[in-house]
Amino acid sequence: MTTSRVLTWDVTASRGYETAWVDVEGDALRARGRAVGTTPEPYWISYELDTGEGFVTRRLWLTAETAARTRTLDLRHDGRGGWAADGERLPDMDGALDCDLGLSPLTNTMPVLRHGLHRAPGEQEFLMAWVSVPGLTVRRSRQTYTHLGHGLVRFASGDFRSDLVFDADGCVVDYPGLAARLASV
Repeated sequence: MTTSRVLTWDVTASRGYETAWVDVEGDALRARGRAVGTTPEPYWISYELDTGEGFVTRRLWLTAETAARTRTLDLRHDGRGGWAADGERLPDMDGALDCDLGLSPLTNTMPVLRHGLHRAPGEQEFLMAWVSVPGLTVRRSRQTYTHLGHGLVRFASGDFRSDLVFDADGCVVDYPGLAARLASV
């Protein structure tokens, strides 16, 4: 069974907005979205995200436009822990299962759904392929997700911490300091 949703967030961290069209079928997710922001500089982003079984990232394809230039990134996971950006291998990302798109609440969904952390006790540490916005550079990011209660998960990376609110489907409703979902019409 496929669940399809359209989600829109007020992204306070970028002083912008993001809308994602999300389809979840079994334990796989597909999404396409657009984001516009004014911080760190005015930009817009278009993306497509595909995961395989277990919500493991297969591909994140992005275009970012600023006044100065247009960038693209084709980030791929080979299903065995290896990553490539625009065809170039990224050995620093070996072992990561997920991408994490900066300034976007969408990509917090995959690790939370994979481990049911929005519903059940647990704590998981992840290595992520983190993508900067609007620069589209990729770097390693260690992140920890901890179940705090039904629909409440603490996100931590380095010295940063935030208690995220998830809906029953594992999508971010509120990410203090980053974004809050707008009500659907």
